[in-house]
Amino acid sequence: MTSTSNGTVLIADDDQAVRFVLEQALRRAGMQAKSFVDGRSLLDHLSHHGADLVITDIVMPTGSGLDLLKTIKSSHPNLPVIVITAQSTLLNAVQAFERGAFEYLPKPFDINQVVDLARRAMERTRPSGEHPMDMERFGGIIGSSLAMQELFRTIGRLAHSEMTVLIHGESGTGKELVARAVHAYSPRRSGPFVAINMAAIPRELIESELFGHEKGAFTGAVSRRHGHFERAQGGALFLDEIGDMPMEAQTRLLRVLQDGTYTRVGGAEILPANVRIIAATHQDLPAAIAAGRFREDLFYRLNVIPLHVPSLRSRREDIPLLADYFIAKTAKELNIPLKRLDPQAMDKLLAWDWPGNVRELENLIRRLMVLVPDGVVRHDHPELPSRKPATPAASMASSPSSSSASGDIAPENPLQLAVMNELDRFFATLNGLDTTNLYDTILNQVEPPLIQRVLRETRGNQVKAAIMLGINRNTLRKKILEFGLDPKK
Repeated sequence: MTSTSNGTVLIADDDQAVRFVLEQALRRAGMQAKSFVDGRSLLDHLSHHGADLVITDIVMPTGSGLDLLKTIKSSHPNLPVIVITAQSTLLNAVQAFERGAFEYLPKPFDINQVVDLARRAMERTRPSGEHPMDMERFGGIIGSSLAMQELFRTIGRLAHSEMTVLIHGESGTGKELVARAVHAYSPRRSGPFVAINMAAIPRELIESELFGHEKGAFTGAVSRRHGHFERAQGGALFLDEIGDMPMEAQTRLLRVLQDGTYTRVGGAEILPANVRIIAATHQDLPAAIAAGRFREDLFYRLNVIPLHVPSLRSRREDIPLLADYFIAKTAKELNIPLKRLDPQAMDKLLAWDWPGNVRELENLIRRLMVLVPDGVVRHDHPELPSRKPATPAASMASSPSSSSASGDIAPENPLQLAVMNELDRFFATLNGLDTTNLYDTILNQVEPPLIQRVLRETRGNQVKAAIMLGINRNTLRKKILEFGLDPKK
């Protein structure tokens, strides 16, 4: 391998703008960069000239970048490959790391980060490896938001690891699905996945459930019983709601994690704990430690790899994807026709805060699929969530511009209320002046800050911004140029 300062980087991407930006940035950093429109051209060049690093997109006209990665690793196992993509999914992230990617980056990326990664990639390599994927064991983890992309990326990084994982997240966010994905893409994938909810077990039975018991160990123990540790041998044990585990059971679990062995309740035989622990909680464990309800040493044993599952309200752009998934899933399970939500109904879903997160959304969709008689879920269906701001509405009712007094449209949500208040202020400034073309005037005032705010919400990701706005990506680009906006700010 040549030195990092003048190393050769090959780039495969069908987007000319991406190729140009990467080439220029890498050359400014002292590297030699050459780009190709597809993987086939890159492989041909690589076979004749070699390289120190490859950067590849996933979706290209003549083949997948993941297939390119696999081919490169079979013939050049020590050549680092950075995978970039605008279609960041859990499957793509896991497959990239499974096939030996040095790094996986969703678009849009920070160009300085890519340059830094290129330097580090050419200083060291990552061992490659490929394992079969069991697609039937994955499902339900859906999302294109930045928070979910980061989660997918972290799960992908764990594909070669057996470290203990602690999953944080509110109730209903899908922590068990994440735990199953961590196991399904791990070296222990062929072993069992055993789940136990600590909050659902009486405290006096927890140790017996976890470690099993011998005959006669206590009243009612009429025979030997295998615990969850034995059932999970060679696989993973998922301890859900670990924050509800009693202190005495915490002490026993800590000892097992430290020693790697355990005994059944009432027994003397020492058994190996050949189990990967994946724990989850919706509680603030540091606060529980401060309150004396959770062992600090156990927390550090469990929190080797922390994973945070975001709340649904913090990734609202995923709601349409999840709704479509649950509609299709329910239709298949119940053998009923598919239904769709009208735009106003979807607006209600997007406006709701979802205290029950993804579980609440799934339950709502199942009810709608059963209760709605025709093929369209309309916005006035009583099952749909509705946020009616009591205090602002009351203050409006008593104001001179009250819609109930004037017969105007009554605001149905906080956004509509805010817009109407701003319009009241705007009309107050007109002072009876003759105004024409008011429609275009107001739209031209509203569009730039709306687009800028959505770009800020998506951290400059124009693809996601276009989806949130409901417009074509090319239309968004034209408006960014027209209004002189800076997507990076």
